[in-house]
Amino acid sequence: MTDDNLVQSTLNKQTDDSSRGKPLPSHAKAVIIGGGVVGCSILFHLSKFGWKDVILLERNELTSGSSWHAAGQIHTISSDPNISRLQSYTIGLYKEIEELSGQSVGLHMTGGFYLASNKTWYDYLKRERSKARYMGLHQEWIDLKEIADRHPLIDPKHYYAALWDDQDGDLDPSGTTYAFAKAARTFGGQYFTHTPVIGTTMRPDGQWEVKTERGTVIAEHVVNCGGLWAREVGHMAGLNFPVQPMEHHYLITDRIDEIANAGRRLPCGIDYEANIYFRQERDGMLLGTYEPVGTPWKVGGTPWEFGHELLPPKLENIADRLELAFERVPALAEAGIKDAINGPFTFGPDGNPMIGPVPGMRNYWCAVGVMAGFCQGGGVGLTLAEWMIDGEPSIDVWAMDVARFGDWATPDWGTVKSTENYERRFVMTFPNETLPKGRLQKTTALYDRLVAKGARMGQGFGLENALWFADGPEDAHEEPTFERNRSHDYVAREVKAVQEAVGGIEIANFAKHEFKGAGARAYLDRILAGYVPKPGRLTLTPMLTPKGRLYGDLTVACLAEDHFMLFGSGAMQEAHRRWFTRDLPADLTYANVSDDWHGIALSGPKSRALLQRITREDVSVEAFKFRDLRQTFVGGVPVILNRISFSGELGYEIYCKPQYLLRLAEAVEEAGADLGYRWYGARALMSMRLEKGWGVWTLEFRPDFNAVESGMDAFINWNKDFVGKAAAEEQRAKGPARKLVTMVIEVDGIDVSGDEAVLQDGAAVGYVSSGGYAHRTGQSMAMGYVATEAATPGTVLSVEILGEMYPATILGAPAYDPNGGNMRG
Repeated sequence: MTDDNLVQSTLNKQTDDSSRGKPLPSHAKAVIIGGGVVGCSILFHLSKFGWKDVILLERNELTSGSSWHAAGQIHTISSDPNISRLQSYTIGLYKEIEELSGQSVGLHMTGGFYLASNKTWYDYLKRERSKARYMGLHQEWIDLKEIADRHPLIDPKHYYAALWDDQDGDLDPSGTTYAFAKAARTFGGQYFTHTPVIGTTMRPDGQWEVKTERGTVIAEHVVNCGGLWAREVGHMAGLNFPVQPMEHHYLITDRIDEIANAGRRLPCGIDYEANIYFRQERDGMLLGTYEPVGTPWKVGGTPWEFGHELLPPKLENIADRLELAFERVPALAEAGIKDAINGPFTFGPDGNPMIGPVPGMRNYWCAVGVMAGFCQGGGVGLTLAEWMIDGEPSIDVWAMDVARFGDWATPDWGTVKSTENYERRFVMTFPNETLPKGRLQKTTALYDRLVAKGARMGQGFGLENALWFADGPEDAHEEPTFERNRSHDYVAREVKAVQEAVGGIEIANFAKHEFKGAGARAYLDRILAGYVPKPGRLTLTPMLTPKGRLYGDLTVACLAEDHFMLFGSGAMQEAHRRWFTRDLPADLTYANVSDDWHGIALSGPKSRALLQRITREDVSVEAFKFRDLRQTFVGGVPVILNRISFSGELGYEIYCKPQYLLRLAEAVEEAGADLGYRWYGARALMSMRLEKGWGVWTLEFRPDFNAVESGMDAFINWNKDFVGKAAAEEQRAKGPARKLVTMVIEVDGIDVSGDEAVLQDGAAVGYVSSGGYAHRTGQSMAMGYVATEAATPGTVLSVEILGEMYPATILGAPAYDPNGGNMRG
């Protein structure tokens, strides 16, 4: 704890008795468990937005977890653009809660540096600066001389470049937490300290009994903001959150004369290669680091009695980081260390929070793993309050959604991945990089077979899947880079096989949702915006939220009049399960059967010939038409056979039970040996879909966009009622302010990787959602959203890639096989 915080914390404790003698209400609209900055922010936002009977229960005093010993440094940069937006919102909120509460948050808006000491980190900052252009964030390059002018303790000779953000700074963690809580009171919110929750039990009517030592509260909603105790609070409801408290160090120096005599507060900063952050603390400095070897704390569970304690410092763990810090900020080497703080805080598997309604639970919400609480807490509170009150947040928060993990994300896996992401806090992940820890969590029957053939594997929703194929296992490697990598020529080989002969890709990682029962068609007709097919047919349809935002692009298969299978995004499978089960009618059953159906997709002009060799069905063009499906036998095993393709070539999807997958693969390989059959991976598939202008969920298709903007309105059945219809009709009548476009970029040796700014006459008019190299047409391509007035085919815009501007021409039709003849042939 810093001296500044110590004084404020003492004052706060003196005013922390207001709720101790008050009786608990017997009922509440929502009960928030946990009185750190995140819980208090949610209390504030729910109360401000109109829920008056909301209470927060804290086991000890407010901040009695990680909040009280946080370093208090704030910044806007995040790997996900929408998290950056929410961090900007959080920082902008502090003045409001300070005025409402009368409680100082100790905010110092000093501005901050992001320092790159080599070209690689400079390239990273170029990408961040490009994102900032279209997000409207205040970031600018400053020269090395200006680094020393703004912060005379920094030796600029160690740096390659510096990015400046005037919204960065620091604050008082305790004061900020209390400001949220006291501001909530002005809107009717209540918080009760020294009230530990000892049980949460769901009643038959969907409400929750929240048991405390002071009585039981019946709540319509429960919100787990347990922080260090998030796992223990989850256990009360039978949940296992894959989060892990980690030990974390920062140091406070003695007085430094240059700071004491500066006459102004010095800016804060982050040095990526040194893995340090720093800021002024009174007349000295605060220096923090994320150790290269992280230390998980209390893997077996956080003790309930833990509170305002710190852990013994382990300076040997950060000695190498300190050497770099002393080199780059020389005054630190001369200053004495006044305090060495080692305190635990909770990390998530990918470094981002886990928030939202928990799949499979009714009215149970979480906001856990928010390790950057004073950067993100306000945005998390805003988002969760919107979600609880309106049914959906105002922006896409998939990067924080708890549904991005499934039951494969076990506590042990969570500890491994949370530790990895702690260690990589200031280590970039390249577009082509796959992280090593927590692998082989889920595999299919083909894993060993594909690896033996040279597959470079990635991981999606816990499942290993092939990215590309080398010449053998020893050749399946690549170096992380922003430029085209060594997989480029291998992917080209795979695409060539699909274009000229036949290729196969494993499709276990697609989601499968099964609906059965007399009410299945009526239900799907209401929840899906598009057409529901007849038996034996497939359709593509968007799924919308009540506000008309995209919430799915799904392939609907009608196996029988009362039996449907929906195929969609593997990453979204738990989010979609949560969506489908919210109001499921009694006359149908639903199950996420993604793990029950694996399979192989065949693509290419010879795919029909291969398929005919391993099935007794007539799969001629007359007998098996585009978008037909059959339950039949292929390769001697029972399958669902779909005549559909995501490659843009003639193709089929063959789904089978996992126990049949190996036999199916053997049959495919044997039958395709003289046809030029080749396995291909996700990178080839992503290349081919670019040439067709087909979007992908989590990239082009997200709740940030509606059907009209994305072009998915072409698949809507406007002659029926469906969820989101009124909003969608209004959006169609008004016309889109932005449109999804496909662009060809004049560039060589490098491609977009996502989130680059799109500019017209020097002003940002949109951003890149995804892109890469299109091997069939031999050009670099990108998809993205741009302002409607700039979206006319033939318009030449600019795309910023690593700080350079490249011409980008908007296409008016798919770059490859624009009429779809190959796929329908």
